[in-house]
Amino acid sequence: MKELSLNILDIVQNSIRAKAYDILIEIIESVAKDIYQIIIKDNGTGIPAEILKNVTDPFVTTRTKRRMGLGLPLLKYHAELTGGNLKIESETGKGTSIRADFSNSHIDRQPLGDISGVLLILMATNPGIDFTYLHKTDNGEYRFSSKETMDYLEIETLNDRKLLEEIGNMINENLKEIEASGIDFKELNRDIL
Repeated sequence: MKELSLNILDIVQNSIRAKAYDILIEIIESVAKDIYQIIIKDNGTGIPAEILKNVTDPFVTTRTKRRMGLGLPLLKYHAELTGGNLKIESETGKGTSIRADFSNSHIDRQPLGDISGVLLILMATNPGIDFTYLHKTDNGEYRFSSKETMDYLEIETLNDRKLLEEIGNMINENLKEIEASGIDFKELNRDIL
């Protein structure tokens, strides 16, 4: 997976298979503190203790059709590549919390990618699930909730193509407002030359 958003999609699909109906995706990025965190929490069935201790092994999975699980092992690998780590907490019947810590400035930290596209796919294909997305940077934060949006619009699902396009544009515009790059590459190149 070349983008973190694809890792997020894979892990959230695990939450959906675990019968979660309330899923939080949170990203915390700070140039000032050199941190980049991905947090995914769900209220699904949880991971049994015997699976939890080896859940980052790609050959340990609860799936019956595909005998490999790559989402968590790859996320762990990419976090550790930047000097970070992966922490998983889960309780059977209560849900799972996953936190991946990265060094924000590390050259091997993958880009986030199309997070709005991932959110739109999740919302369109899983109408009974409340997806909350929270993104924090040095410049502010943005929060989106599929349930709150449906309540506000007085609709049952978010699978109308035109509506999803508008939601995607809104998410992207709000993320641009809090963008945390903090690096002026033109200035950096001039200093090097």
